[in-house]
Parts: sequence; C-alpha cells; structure tokens
Amino acid sequence: MAPTALLSVFNKQGLVPLAKALHATHGFQLLSSGGTAKALEAAGLPVTRVAEHTGAPEILGGRVKTLHPRIHGGILAKRGDLAHEADLEQQEIPAIDVVVVNLYPFEETVADPEVSWDQAIENIDIGGPTMVRAAAKNHAHVTVLTSPDQYERFLAAFDVGAGGVDASLRRQLALEAFQHTAAYDVAISRWMGGRVAVESSPWLEALPLQQTLRYGENPHQQASWYSAPNQGWGGAIQLQGKELSTNNLLDLEAALATVREFGYGSDGANPALQPAAVVIKHTNPCGVAVSNGVAAALTKALDGDRVSAFGGIVALNAQVNAAAAQELTSLFLECVVAPGFDPEAREILAGKKNLRLLELSTAVIDAAGRDHSRSILGGLLVQDQDDQSVDPASWTVASERAPSAQEREDLQFAWRLVRHVRSNAIVVASSGQSLGIGAGQMNRVGSARLAFEAAGEKAKGAVLASDGFFPFDDTVRLAASHGISAVIQPGGSIRDKDSIAACNELGLAMVLTGRRHFLH
Repeated sequence: MAPTALLSVFNKQGLVPLAKALHATHGFQLLSSGGTAKALEAAGLPVTRVAEHTGAPEILGGRVKTLHPRIHGGILAKRGDLAHEADLEQQEIPAIDVVVVNLYPFEETVADPEVSWDQAIENIDIGGPTMVRAAAKNHAHVTVLTSPDQYERFLAAFDVGAGGVDASLRRQLALEAFQHTAAYDVAISRWMGGRVAVESSPWLEALPLQQTLRYGENPHQQASWYSAPNQGWGGAIQLQGKELSTNNLLDLEAALATVREFGYGSDGANPALQPAAVVIKHTNPCGVAVSNGVAAALTKALDGDRVSAFGGIVALNAQVNAAAAQELTSLFLECVVAPGFDPEAREILAGKKNLRLLELSTAVIDAAGRDHSRSILGGLLVQDQDDQSVDPASWTVASERAPSAQEREDLQFAWRLVRHVRSNAIVVASSGQSLGIGAGQMNRVGSARLAFEAAGEKAKGAVLASDGFFPFDDTVRLAASHGISAVIQPGGSIRDKDSIAACNELGLAMVLTGRRHFLH
C-alpha cells in the first residue's frame, strides 16, 4: 500500500511544492480537508478529503473535522505491533506516515487590541494540536512537520530506499512539534489569563531561541538568548557590527529604558519629542542629556563623563543624522540603538565595522508588553515595568524656599534619570545634562560622594536627585558643601525633618515626590 500524508495547514506557504514532491516523487497518497484540500486540488493534485476518508462530514461549522478514529488510529498505530496492526486491519484504517499541520493564527488574532472574546476563542485550534501531538508521540513511525521552514530539510533528508527520513530527524521534528504546541497553549493561557485576571494563574511564557551567544557575562559561562519574534529586542534590526553579547543586551536594555524617559520615535513621527541621548556602562547611565537636536544631545551626554563613556552603549530617542554619526565616531563604542539611521549616518558609521547598530521601532517595543521578569534560584520574579510617567503636580515642596523655575526643570530631569540608576542612586544634573552619577553603593552618602567626584566644579548651582529617602541629613550637608542648590527625593523617612531642617539651614530647596525608585 502506498504511504499516506495528511496535510492540514493554515499557513499555505510551500504547501504545493511539498505535496507535489510527496506525491509525484515519493508516491504518497494525499489526505486533506478544507482550504488545504482546495489548494491542492487547484494545483492539480489528487486529494482524498478527510470527510470521504472517515465517512463522517465536517460538523459544528468546521470545529470537528479530523477528530476521528480513522485519523488518529492511522497516526498513532505502532508499526510492527501485532495488536495495533490487527486493530487497523479490523477497522480498515490505513496508516498515516507523514503529518503536515500548522495551526490557526491565535497570536496574530489577539495582537489586535480590539479583538473580541468570541473571535479569539474561534481561533483556538483543537484538531490541529491533537494531530500534531499524536504524530509527535508516534515519531518512531511518523514524521510531523509544523512549519514551512521544515519542508526543505525534510525533503532533502528523504531516503527513497528507507521510505522516509531517519529516526534522528523524526525525533528532532517531534521535539519541534511539542515546542510548537506548547508555545501555542502558552499564548492562549496568557491571553485568557489577562482577560480573566485570575491572580493565582501561573506565569507562563514560551520564547524561541533567538541566538546562542558566544558566552555569558564572562567567557567561562555559556549563554543563550530567547526572544519572542518581532517583540522587543527580538524585533530589532541589526544593521552592522559583530554579534550581540550577553553584556551588550543587558546594557542595551538599560540604555533603552533610560532614553525612553524622554520620548522615543522615528524622524517626524513625534514633532514634540525632545531629542535625548544616553550612554551606559555596566547597566548604569554615565551620561544623559537632552537638547534641541539629536547631535547636540549626544555631545552633551558624552561630555557628562567621556572617560566612562569609552566602550559604552549609546541609546538615542530620535533618528540618527550625519552630525550625530560623526560624534559617535569620536570614541570607541560597543553598540548604538535608535529608532532609525538616515542614509548619511549609515555611510559614516559603516567605517566603524565592529560597531553594532540596532534599529528598534516603537511598534516592536510596544509589542513586548509591560512584564519585567528576572530569574532567581528555582523560579521567576515578575513585576510591572517602573515606567509610569512623571507627575510633578503631585510633588510637594518641603523646604522653606521653593525651587526656582530653572531648578524645577532640572529636578524633573534628574528625577527621570535617577530611577534608571542602580540603588543606592544619586544624580547630579543641570540644564538637561547629567554631571555626576553615583550608583550601587551600600549607603546613600557613598553614592553622593561618587557623583560629586564625577561632577567636580560643575556641581555648583546644580541639583541632586536621590532614588530613596535620606535616613540622615549627611547627604544634604554634603550636597550643600559642593554647591547644590536644590534636592529631590521621595521622602518617607522617620527622620525627614532632619534633612528638611538642614536644607532650611543651608538655603537649599527640597522637593518630595512621594514615590521611590529602587533598581536592583
């Protein structure tokens, strides 16, 4: 008896060439249903309809087509098992040797925020995953194909003498099939969980391998990058440069989060956007600035700390032009990410062949959602992104002296920046430019000392932001000794009155935000 291939696909890319090769070259009978059968018939291929094969019509508006013993018996029967073969013979069920199935586009359907519950439910495939899982379970005897990307590999490996592909490829394809259905079920679960909002639901994610990295944070550590296609960094377009490393990706994440504080968009998409530039080293900003043009913002950001900027990661929130590209060539950098690069900029930066350029659109950023997850031993921590917009109207002035208009503008800038610095975090800033940043110290005054060391004489007349409250007045007094004129902090310490009193004594303005921004 001729071998049988069952084909039932939503994505019909490559379907007809595959079916022609199976039938004309390898002698397979073709079994199919619905739109797949129509496509094969239109190509002049002989097809047996599933309803004809099973003797049962499609019912319930197509919800039930392939859920039948003549289908699943043919897929699941073990060749060489006398009991199984006897059952097939008694029920007159032919064995099915190849199963080609891909599923209803559930993820694409629910990507539309306007999709209704009923529309989403109707795009949950039942028969498809059932056939895929059955074929994958019986991979010792059945080949399962779940993606057009697999067709060429399958046909190239087909051994006419053996009547199919070898066991190792069938096993690999079975693994890919189970990964496919697992990701499909996760997508359904996450969407439904978001709609039902059941707090006890498990947190699920299924991310395909994006890239095996050369190594992790250090050369002795192995690392892999998993990412949803066309979401977040998985949707970034790398225009040039070496492969991304683990540390590149971690720094890029920090750079992007920081620069998006000031808006983000391609040229002309947001006329109100204030150009901003961020330089990152070891996930901390070492230079941040805003200005009236992307090149001017970049120069200011680099000038914030050119020593630390060497070997850094740069993020820009607007399209890179020729002037900005020239500035980027002024020192060694690892990566640059922006919403776009104009042709002149591309030509200039092409001279830096190892510099990684990434184009990241707002669409793929937004598609990634707001979950922020981190691994811990044996599990995950999941939280919202700390990306709520700054609301100065909710702030209170705690000091006797209110900040001036310029000080208030500088305080807003510093407060936007400080939440992207590792705790304990201190930022010294003025006129839309970071002057000194202290990060990750075990006490707040230690971070302040680092920030003032970097700022030097520029600290005079600048402002200071702290991501957490002041447990003592020592940071305020240190700030005053360096010429700081205004301070912003969350407040909430039982000793707030000490810091406020120090500001009043020394003539500083102090603003309380009522919200802290720890970053671990």
